[in-house]
Amino acid sequence: MICFSCFSSNESTTSKRKCTKRKETSTTAVHPHRENLSPQQAQPWSSKPKTHHNKPHSHPPQRPQSSQPEKIRNVPAETRHQNSSKKDEENKNIAAQTFTYRELATATKNFRQEYLIGEGGFGRVYKGRLDKTGQVIAVKQLDRNGLQGNREFLVEVLMLSLLHDTNLVNLIGYCADGDQRLLVYEYMPLGALEDHLFDLPPDRTPLDWFTRMKIALNAAKGLEYLHHKANPPVIYRDLKSSNILLDKEFNAKLSDFGLAKLGPMGDNSHVSSRVMGTYGYCAPEYQRTGQLTVKSDVYSFGVVLLELITGKRAVDTTKNGHDQILVAWAEPIFKDTSRYTELADPLLKEDFPKRSFNQAVAIAAMCLQEDPAVRPLINDVVTALSFLWAESSDNGFVSSISPDPLPEVSADNESDNEEIKTSAKERQRAVAEAIEWGSNSRTQNERLP
Repeated sequence: MICFSCFSSNESTTSKRKCTKRKETSTTAVHPHRENLSPQQAQPWSSKPKTHHNKPHSHPPQRPQSSQPEKIRNVPAETRHQNSSKKDEENKNIAAQTFTYRELATATKNFRQEYLIGEGGFGRVYKGRLDKTGQVIAVKQLDRNGLQGNREFLVEVLMLSLLHDTNLVNLIGYCADGDQRLLVYEYMPLGALEDHLFDLPPDRTPLDWFTRMKIALNAAKGLEYLHHKANPPVIYRDLKSSNILLDKEFNAKLSDFGLAKLGPMGDNSHVSSRVMGTYGYCAPEYQRTGQLTVKSDVYSFGVVLLELITGKRAVDTTKNGHDQILVAWAEPIFKDTSRYTELADPLLKEDFPKRSFNQAVAIAAMCLQEDPAVRPLINDVVTALSFLWAESSDNGFVSSISPDPLPEVSADNESDNEEIKTSAKERQRAVAEAIEWGSNSRTQNERLP
């Protein structure tokens, strides 16, 4: 892997050496794909150690009188400073704190069993505390024989070092001592979403409707950042309830980016990939063809939203036939709006606004369309879910967990902000109604002979 620092300090020296070695014009002296070369390949004209270009050589070469050195010397200092600053910023972006194995073993009390907070095919997750700062952390220790190998480890470190959003889990650092591979995250005290939805003990209070919609909105915003704000776009590829982590206020963040992949760019409509992910969450076209798009993530989000609505797992092996797969079980109900309430989690005890509930079901139905072209973009899903909050507030329903507070509005800009809020609210309502209409139109089309 080539780091950004490979392209910073050697360029001017290398360029001048090229001038002394060749008398060709600048178009032939510069390699057209130099950015893709290693530092050794980028300097093929000298195998000797570098010396400072201001110091004289023992045998100074005869400089040809050409225009090329003048062009190099006449680069404005401001431009050189901007390029250097840009490269320094890139280096900061990809920097992640490195830890020794001893530091993490100390933080987790030598990975004691009582510090274990999670386990999966990738390995185990432990709670710990850093000695130097006192920060509480989560340490994921990858199983050397597990499902997540070196490639996934590197992908996750790179992705979470470059991507920063309030709805993505924060990577603090990593450890790669010997054959040990560990990732260090911010600690999310309420754990994974699945721990609050399925197989709850009798003394556990189930999530109320508004908390569920808040979690859905946070997860959708995380995908929106990956799809529409990251450049190039990123396809998450592993959205599921066990990868959505909750802080103490039930704010949700996406975690585990080992399967993330850069999305299509330019005129490409998809990227081809070996089929990876979790059964029950993968989009059907991706399973069939290996063609991956952002709409594949939208399908997975639809499954998670359906889990939040129903309180049922995406795959339940304790049931028979179509009832094992949540989407297959819900599909007939999607076709009849009068049956929507059959999808409600019994633990909700019908304590939800009916219109808000029907809108959420309609959004899930649209995300789970067989044809990816018909599925909404995730930013429209974010708009529709935001509308559910506004509508519930208008109808006098109060959540036990409040949504994120709106920024304060100054008196001078109050009228302008009211217009913006009104416009945004109208758009939210229009998108939500369009999604509901799309779900109903699909039902009508399927009933036609």
